[in-house]
Amino acid sequence: MIQPSPGQSRGPSPRTRLASLLASLLRPSTDHTPLLAQARRPWVRYLPYAAALAAISSLLPSSINVLSHDYGLNAGLAAALSVAQTVPLLLAPTRPLAAWWMVGSANLLTSALTLTTGQNTSPVWPWPATALIGYLLLMLPLALREERRTLVAVWLATAGASLAFSVIGAVRDWGGDNSLLAIALTGAVLVLGGALRERAEARRLLTEQEQISEVERERRTLLEERARIARELHDVVAHHMSVIAVQAASAPYRIPDVPAEAAEEFTTIAGTARESLAEMRRLLGVLRSEESGGEKAPQPGVGQLDQLVETVGRAGVPAELSVDEGLVETVPQAVGLSAYRIVQEALANVVRHAPGARTWVSLSSDSGSGSASDGPALLVTVVNAPPPERTESLEASAEGTGHGLVGMRERVRLVDGRLDTGPLPDGGFKVAAVLPFDPLDTPRETTA
Repeated sequence: MIQPSPGQSRGPSPRTRLASLLASLLRPSTDHTPLLAQARRPWVRYLPYAAALAAISSLLPSSINVLSHDYGLNAGLAAALSVAQTVPLLLAPTRPLAAWWMVGSANLLTSALTLTTGQNTSPVWPWPATALIGYLLLMLPLALREERRTLVAVWLATAGASLAFSVIGAVRDWGGDNSLLAIALTGAVLVLGGALRERAEARRLLTEQEQISEVERERRTLLEERARIARELHDVVAHHMSVIAVQAASAPYRIPDVPAEAAEEFTTIAGTARESLAEMRRLLGVLRSEESGGEKAPQPGVGQLDQLVETVGRAGVPAELSVDEGLVETVPQAVGLSAYRIVQEALANVVRHAPGARTWVSLSSDSGSGSASDGPALLVTVVNAPPPERTESLEASAEGTGHGLVGMRERVRLVDGRLDTGPLPDGGFKVAAVLPFDPLDTPRETTA
C-alpha cells in the first residue's frame, strides 16, 4: 500500500475549511447594484427600499416596547438598540453583508445586555420576536446577493451564537428558548433565497448563451453563403481561364507566321492559365463542404430567369418578367449570376411568406446608377402584391438557397452595389438591387 508523503497534499483540513468560511464574511460581493434595479417598471426598482422602510416603521416602535417592557431594559437603551437592529435594513438592497454585521452585532449586544441588566420577564429567549423578524427579513436580500460560501458562514455564525446564548440561558434558568427556531428559519430563508439567486443566474447565463448562439448562427449562415458564392464564381472564372489557356496554346497554329518570341509568350500564358486553374480547383476543394457534391449544371444567368418565373408560376405564384432588350448579351456572367440568385431568393420569399401574391420581376440597364462609379448598372426589381386571403403556405415549393436577405446582401456586396428591401404601404414587399458592372467585361463568343 502506497503511503502519501508528508509533503503531499491531502486536501484542506476541516479547520482550514472553517477558517475559509469565516473569512468569506469579510469579503462582501463587489456588485452593489440595488436589487431589482434591472426591472423595466420604475416602481418595481424602488420596491426593495419601500419594503425596508415599511419594516423599519413597524419594527422600530415594536422593538422599543418589547425591550423596555418585556426585557426590563432602560427606555433610552432600548431605543438605541432598536435603531441599531432595524435602521441598517436600508442597506440591504445594496450591501446586505454590511447590514448583517450591523444587525447581528446589535442582536448580540441586546442579548448580552439583557443577561446583565435586564429582567427575566419575557417568554422568549435569546432573540426577541422583533429582532428575529428583522433578522429574517435581512436574510432574503443577503441570499440574493452573496455567494453560497458566505451564506453557509452566516448560518454557522447564527447557529453558534444562538446555541451559545441558549446554553447560558439554560444555566440561568431563562425559559422560552427559540434558538432552534431561529436556526431553522434562518437556514430556510437562506436556502430559498440562494435557490432563487442561482436560478436567476442560470437564466441569465442561458440568455447570454442563446444570444451568442444566435450571433454564431448568423455568422455561420453568412460564411456558408459566401462559400456558395465563391463556388459559383469559380465556374465563371474557370471558364474564362480555360478560354485563355486554349486560345494561347492554339494561337501559334491559328495565326500564320507567328514569331518565335511571340509563340514562346503564348506558351507561357497558356501555362500560367493552367496553373491558375489548378490553384482554383484546390481552392474550390477547400470551400466545398463534405455534404455538397460537384455542381455539374452550368451557372444560371439573366437568360434563365424566364424558366425560374415559370417554375414559380407552377407553384401558385403568378409572376411576370420584364427584361430590357439586349440585356442578356450586355450583362457580364458574374453580374448575371448575382441577378439570378437575387431574383430566386426574392421569389422564394414570396412563396414562403405571401403565397399566391401577384409578383412583378423587372430587369433594366442604367448608364449612371452604379455605386462605385457612374458607369452602367443592372437594375433588378421584384415587387409582390399583398397575398390573397385564405391561402395555404407553399414553403415547400420555394427553391431559394435558404439564406434569404443575407444571400442578397452578399450578392450585392460582391459587385459593390446597393440593395433596398422593405414592405410597401399596400401590404406587399419590394426588393430592389443595383448591380454595377464594367462595360468592357461583357459576354462574348470565343473561338479556339
